Amino acid sequence: MTRFNHAAVAAALLAAAPALLPARAQAPDALVAAADQGRILGSAKAPVWLLIVSDFQCPFCRQWHHDTWSAVRQEYVDTGKIRVAYLNLPLSIHQNARPAALFAMCASSRGKFWQVADRLFDAQDKWENLKTPAAYFDGIARAVGLDPTEMRACVASKPVQSLVDADGQRMARAGATATPTFFVGQTMIEGAQPIAAFRQAIDAELRRAPQRH
Repeated sequence: MTRFNHAAVAAALLAAAPALLPARAQAPDALVAAADQGRILGSAKAPVWLLIVSDFQCPFCRQWHHDTWSAVRQEYVDTGKIRVAYLNLPLSIHQNARPAALFAMCASSRGKFWQVADRLFDAQDKWENLKTPAAYFDGIARAVGLDPTEMRACVASKPVQSLVDADGQRMARAGATATPTFFVGQTMIEGAQPIAAFRQAIDAELRRAPQRH
């Protein structure tokens, strides 16, 4: 774990976004705001942020999601201790990582980010080598109650593409060069670390949190 002062990056990425708007009524700016909001979990009063910097095609990201995420969510997010945001860093070595990120952010704009994220990681071996994963993503969309045609149009839209690209650029500047990388308050954790590493980092940040308010 590395101590890291990323307050400015966090503030820029995690500024409060408007509440989710009806998908059919969204202008591009509202679409991006809704996508930002949809990938955030946890109480607005939580004193510590956890930023998950990830790639849906990354096998180590899938490992962390399957082995560690549920414990972090149950112990710290659901109890109101931390707030979480998912940031995209689709690596160029993964041919379908960017399409998956675009699809997930479109789902996010409709309030379905975390349901789609679970399905993307669960089925990673089914879509990662497809020439184009769009048809497979249509099935995920239907499974979570989204319109595949609307999702394809959203994936092709410039605002969502710019949002995913901006995630990658900002996270690279913040020091994330591989996936998964995590920022817990002022601490950076690299790799698919077990729950013990996150308990240590989060508990330490929670002890420091009152001093920063």
